[in-house]
Amino acid sequence: MHCKDVSIREVGCELTRESIGKLMSDWKTYTRTEDLVLSHGGAYAVVHVEKADGKELFRRVCRYDIISLPENTVYAERPDFDVLNVPSMAKLQDEFPGKTIVVMGMFSHVNVVSGIVPVRLRVLDIVPPFPSKLEVLVQKALDSDFVDVPVIAENVSMDIRDTADGVATEGVMYPCRVFGMAAKKQQYFLDETPDIKCDVTLVGCRLSKRIFNEVYAKDVPFINICPVDHVPDDGKMTIVKCCKIKSGHTVNGKVICVPWGVTVPEIADALNEVFGEMR
Repeated sequence: MHCKDVSIREVGCELTRESIGKLMSDWKTYTRTEDLVLSHGGAYAVVHVEKADGKELFRRVCRYDIISLPENTVYAERPDFDVLNVPSMAKLQDEFPGKTIVVMGMFSHVNVVSGIVPVRLRVLDIVPPFPSKLEVLVQKALDSDFVDVPVIAENVSMDIRDTADGVATEGVMYPCRVFGMAAKKQQYFLDETPDIKCDVTLVGCRLSKRIFNEVYAKDVPFINICPVDHVPDDGKMTIVKCCKIKSGHTVNGKVICVPWGVTVPEIADALNEVFGEMR
């Protein structure tokens, strides 16, 4: 709801059902107003209003519904908050569960957040590098105003530095230098197809293993760090990067797979499609 649809008015009485009823009996409001925020002594109530037919700029309230009284209403000032961003409103609702929130955000715009049911998205990615690329891009998508479902991201990182303890060979090979690893063992990087001078363990995905087998014509000890293969089987919707996906996204049960080189628009499209269908 745009702030032009929300009106804030200071009133001279306690905010009870009875007093609000008396106020509404002869209240006129702006033609665009849908929600009326009443304020008294630092307390707030929210009233949804319907107006009589007409073309006047200010029309009589013919019907109203009290959304919340002071005991269930929170006022929050968030200078960096986009009051029209659906995921942001979901996150605010999650901060005050069961409450109606009157929020003043960027540019002093005001909105009312009430009754939003957030949906959870686990963002599973590997680190380093830090921060997780997918974590950053998902948040950019949620901040973009192109995601119109109340998604809250929950970030889970798999730290591949922890794999070093499982390497029994003299050397270790990673897919590329972007991982920024600093292993104590001899390090190699698959994308450089180096001349390997010792036994190595490959840390990567199944495609990495296929590439290794074709380049070096032999098998190799392997530690699988593909996020797709590490999604917990707990029914929670999860988004991961997958090098098998070239563009767009795929959905397999509760797993959303996006390309390794995914863009913010691709993530926004995926979230709108998946969660839009769920709703």
